Parts: sequence; structure tokens; C-alpha cells
Amino acid sequence: MRNFNENNREGMVIPISNTVLLPGVMSVLRVARLSEEQLRYLEKDGTVNIALPLKQNFSQKTLKEEDFYRIGVTFQVEEVEKTEKGYHLKIKVLDRIETKALEIITNDFILAEYDSYPDDIDMNEKSQEDMLGYLKKVMHEISEKFSGGEQHSKVIDEFKDLNSFIVYMSPFMPISNEDKYELLETQSLKERSLRFMDYVLKQKESIELQIQMAEKFSEKANKHYRESVLREQLKVIQEELNEGTGEGPKKDKDYLSKIEEAQMPGDIKSAALDELEKLQTQGPNGPEYNVIRNYLELLVQLPWKKAEVKPIDLAKARQILDEQHYGLDKVKDRIIQHLAVMQLKKDKKGSILLFVGPPGTGKTSLGKSIAEALDRKYIRLSLGGIRDEAEIRGHRRTYVGAMPGRIIQSIKKAGESNPVMFLDEVDKLMTGGYSGDPASALLEVLDPEQNNSFTDHYLDLPYDLSDVFFIATANSIESIPAPLLDRMEVIQISSYTTNEKFHIGKNHLIKDALEEHGLTDADVQISDETLKKIISDYTMEAGVRGLKKQLAAIARSVVEKIVLGTIEKPYVVDADDLEGILGRKISRHDVAQEINSPGVVTGLAWTPVGGEILFIEVTEMPGSDHIILTGQLGDVMKESARIALSLLKSRLPMNAIQFKDKDMHVHVPSGAVSKDGPSAGIALFTAFASLITGIMVDAKLAMTGEITLRGVVLPIGGLKEKLIAAERAGIRKVLIPKDNVADLKDVPEEVKNKIQIIAVETIEDVLKEALGIALPKIEQVLTGPEFFTKVAN
Repeated sequence: MRNFNENNREGMVIPISNTVLLPGVMSVLRVARLSEEQLRYLEKDGTVNIALPLKQNFSQKTLKEEDFYRIGVTFQVEEVEKTEKGYHLKIKVLDRIETKALEIITNDFILAEYDSYPDDIDMNEKSQEDMLGYLKKVMHEISEKFSGGEQHSKVIDEFKDLNSFIVYMSPFMPISNEDKYELLETQSLKERSLRFMDYVLKQKESIELQIQMAEKFSEKANKHYRESVLREQLKVIQEELNEGTGEGPKKDKDYLSKIEEAQMPGDIKSAALDELEKLQTQGPNGPEYNVIRNYLELLVQLPWKKAEVKPIDLAKARQILDEQHYGLDKVKDRIIQHLAVMQLKKDKKGSILLFVGPPGTGKTSLGKSIAEALDRKYIRLSLGGIRDEAEIRGHRRTYVGAMPGRIIQSIKKAGESNPVMFLDEVDKLMTGGYSGDPASALLEVLDPEQNNSFTDHYLDLPYDLSDVFFIATANSIESIPAPLLDRMEVIQISSYTTNEKFHIGKNHLIKDALEEHGLTDADVQISDETLKKIISDYTMEAGVRGLKKQLAAIARSVVEKIVLGTIEKPYVVDADDLEGILGRKISRHDVAQEINSPGVVTGLAWTPVGGEILFIEVTEMPGSDHIILTGQLGDVMKESARIALSLLKSRLPMNAIQFKDKDMHVHVPSGAVSKDGPSAGIALFTAFASLITGIMVDAKLAMTGEITLRGVVLPIGGLKEKLIAAERAGIRKVLIPKDNVADLKDVPEEVKNKIQIIAVETIEDVLKEALGIALPKIEQVLTGPEFFTKVAN
């Protein structure tokens, strides 16, 4: 046996957890088990005992040195009491110490070497008294919130020492084991007191919050209970009096006054009064009570009164259209003409327009501008994907959850009988199916001869839609049923030219993009050159939606730089900066070659996002008079190639060319892109003629037109887009059908000024311009030895 004393700075360790022991304090240490050897040393005078906190392994099985914290206290045992759950040691804490090394002899007998680790008493007696007083005050406030708190308050008042108070109160506080160790570890008395004060104040706030929540919950529960009881009593009284809801008589009176105020036509008013009578005879639990009530709500909220016809200021309308839309002159003229007729003929019926054009060309915004010019409410209905007829005409009231159709709902929402109703994406209605045909349901809505008595299935009464200004939009008229298309006046909106996109971007889109991202002209500037490059290299569209997205991307990039402070204002976006902001170019347009070999001709094509040039390549090889077609050509374009070859064969003298020993291969590059249509007819014919004669076609010459077996050139569509593409690609001369000359008025002047446009009527005209040769007359084909004649310059 060894004797431990202060001289050798060693002592026996008693592991403790979740306990705060501080120097100079009397306390009770609860220990689960003590060996006989530990008890002998605890009771022996002159030995040093150490209470050392555990940081893990709280079950105290096979303890190791790393299971202990380094800071503990020495104590002297005053009394040892055996209990059912272990031992209670009444101790006096002596000093705070720091252990240097632990020697674990057995799990129940641990020795430790230590150094003194004294408290730093950095508070005078007055400060200690003030701190203790404040802590007692807060604890009193907490005690007052609990029954029996007076006894606890009396015990608190007996404390005269800060450390004793902290040790006593710690078991009652929701403090973690680590936080309790920090109280022991802290040398400064001031810092320890402030840390403990934080714990006390947090506990006070937590208790107050829990009490408030309990009071709120109790108050809410009591309120709900009272309301429930009152409702049950009120329901019994109403049933006894047969008055429906508590506000039944008042509601009925309201409906009667609303019916009188709605200025309904006679037959509508009569039907509404009949429904009101049914409602009054129904009890609150009647099977149709809510159905009738909802129906009456619709009747009294619909605008039955004829709206006052407001004068139309055509000059203001023109100004609004010009301010909000660049270009579209023909469309604006047609709208102004329509408004002029409405102004002159007050009861003008049939105000049904259909805007047809590619996405992003301003169809929806035109509708808003018309509503603003007319000073009417603007209501938009998106018809894309609707497959149920009831969406247009409503459901019968016999169905559960029945509702009026979108037309009547929109009128109700507008609150007037003559709004501008915008039917968006009318070409995307789902026709046919098990739920009826919504396109057919629109026939009555858009027929000026019928819509003055439009009958919604839910309303089941005629409603006059003749004052509504209907505007529909579509990307294409191909999928619109003919009877529905016949009821609307089609206004074509073509794709924008590059110049129009430039002005739209400069005058409208840049300003909108800056405002949307919190920028001004003083923050960022986009040069004209930059804007043109965005349009040409980073968009491929008929409208300007893509341009708007790219401008927004630039604005976001500039906002980031401004917030980070990496640029100076105003930041000028140059064309060279675009690749860093927007990435690589996303659009590539073909350009005219410097020279075309024999058999290669430049054609013109129309696409939904504008025009393009395309190269038609023809070559020959030994074979047996077959024609090979590649480049993902459609059936119509394949037929054009066969027609072109047949026409060339038919116009050549007999035996001039031995086609039977050759195969002809026609290819149109960009093989992954589908191509179709008859407008490449003259280009295909010219390519065959160029290959046979060996004469090269001018690389700056392009052509478009359909041909027949008689050699006649027929008109084509999309002339404006094709000529714009030709000018962009560097083409200087274009052959077009003679019948398309009238369409040149739609082509921008800047395009017509840069391109020589020649009208052709027959294939003789085509070859004269393209190859500089003349085909023989048809009567000379079988006899003439010279099948081509060089055209004199």
C-alpha cells in the first residue's frame, strides 16, 4: 500500500460525469460503486483524492487515459453514506488541478500526477455580490412561473458565494456535459460567471417561450371549442325555423337586389328569379342548395348590361402601335383600318382577327396594344393542348363539380361585356377524342351570326358575345379546321429581317433587359456592332425571343461584375466580349462560294426561322440511267429532281447525250436536315444542264422556282425570307418566277438595293441567265445537230 500526500503531487482518481465541482465548495458526490481499497483511502487522513471528469466511456468499463479530461479538483471526504444505488460522499472541494499523467492500476484504482491550477479571482467582493444578486433575481423570476417555486427561492437566497451558487444550480440547468466541464476549466471567475449567466438567461427565455406557446394553444383550443358549440346551437335554431344558413334571409334579399341591379334581359331575369325561388324553398341540407347558390352567384356577377361604346382615337392607336412595335407596317395598317370601321359603324360585328406568324414575332403584344388603344379590358385564354369541349362550353349542372367554360369565366372576370379576348395558340387545339371537339365548340363563339346568343352548358341561357373583340393567334394555319379558319380574318405576320431585329433590340429589348436586372444606361452600354453580332451569330429565329434571352444573359454577367466591383461604369460590351459571355456561336449561315464547279447551283429555301441558301450538287458516273437522291429530301423535292432530269432529256436532240450509260447523283448538303418542296425545281434543272454542258454557274447567282414538264416556271412562297437570306449570304443576282414579282413589295428596300432580281418565265429564260446558252425550240429537238446555242453577249 502506498501513501499519497501533497508532497509527491499524486492522488487517487474518482471518475465523475455531468457534475460541476468548484474550489471551496461543499458538495455531495454520488458514486455508483467503490472498491474496498478506494473506501480505505477515502476515509484515511492525509490522502489526496481527485475528482476527474470523464469525456467518454461513461459506463466506466475498462477506462483509459484518453477517456478523461485534464482539469479536475482535489477534495476531502467529510462523510461516506451507503445507499441503494451506490455511495454518497459529502466532500469539501479543495483546489482545482491539472493532471499530467494517469496510472491505471485496475479499473477501480487509478492514480494521477497533477499540478496546481488555481482560480483567477478577477472580481472584487462588490462585483461578486452584484453578479450573485443578478443571478438570484433571474432565478427568482423563473421560480415564480412554477408552483412551489417559493421554497426554491428561499434556498437560493441563502447562498453567499458565486462558486457555491453555480455548483448548486448546475444540475437544474439543461447544460451539456461539455458545457459543465467548461465551467470547471475556466480559470477566470468573471468569465465563468458570465458564461453561467448566459445559460441562465437562455433557460429563462426557453421557459417563457414554452409558457406563451401553451397559453396560445390553450386560447385557440378554447376559441375553437366555443365556436363549435355556438355553431351547433345556431344550426339547431335554423333547422327549427327552416331558415337555411344563419344569413339565409339576408342572402336571399341580397340575391334579389343583385338580380334587379344586374339589368338582365327579361328572359334571363325570369330564369334567375325562378332559381332564387328554388333556393328559398331548399333547406340548408338540401341536395341542390349549393348548386343553385353557385349558379345564382354566376348569374348576378356576369356583366349583362351593354357596355358603353367609347370613341376610338385612331391617331392614339397608331401611336401606341408604333411605340410598342417596330416594323409590321402592313399589320398595323390592317389593324387601324379595322378600328376605323368599328368607329364609323358602332354596331360592327365580326371583329375576329387571326394573327399567323412564327414564334416571337409580337402576336401577343399586338393584342395587348389593341386593347390599350381601344381602352378595353384585356383577357387572354391559352388554348394550347385543350382536348375537352367542356373547357369552352362548360359542363352541365347535373355533373358534380360543374363549372362554366373559359369563355363565360373570362367575361365574368373582365366585368364588362366588350373586352378584347385573346385566344392564344388556336392552332394547337386537340381535335377529336372522347371529350368532344373544342375546335368545333369555338365555331359558335367566333361566328358573328351566332355568338349573339352563345349558350354555355353550365349557364344554359343565351349570352351575347357580339361586343367582344376576339383576336386569335397561331403559328400555322395548317392544323386549324377549315370551318373555324373561315370565321376569322387572317393577318400574316412574317419573320423579322435582320435590320428589323436590330431596331427592335436597340429601341425596346435592351432597355427592357436592363430594367429587368436593375441596370441603367449609366451602368452598361451595348454597341450597335455588338447587337448585330448577337443577332447574326447567337440567334437563329424568326422572332426576337432568342435575342431577348441573350441580352438577359449579358445583363446578368454585367450585374455580377458590378456587384464584385471588377469593372468601371459604364461597362461597354464589345463584339469581342461576346464569346466570353455567351460562349461559342450557336448559328451558322451558309455563304456564297467564290466559285462553283459544273453541276453545282445555289438554291434558296424557306424555314420557320427565316430563309437559307442551299447548294444543289449533281455528278455523273457510269451506270444504267438511274438517278440517286441524297440529303434527306422529301417526296416533293425528289419529284422535282426527276421532273428536271426528264425535262432536260426531252429538250435535247436525239442521241446527243448517252444517258443510258450513266447514273446521275443529286445531293443537297446538310444531310441531317430534312428538305422538301417544289421551289428547287429550276435550280435542279440548271444543275443538270451545268453538268452536261460543263459550264459553271456564277457562284453569286441563286434561284428559286418550280418547273413543269412543259418548261414553265411556277411561283413559290417565302420570297421575302429567301431574298433576305440571299443578301446575307453575299448573293448578288437572284432568279425568281415572273408571277412572284408582285411579292417584291414585301421585301425590304435595303435587300432589293443590294441584289439584282430577274424574273423568269420558262426554262429558256433560266438557262440564258444562268449558263448563257439557249435551248433549241421544241420542233428542233429531233432534227438539229447543235442542241445548244451560245448566247451572244
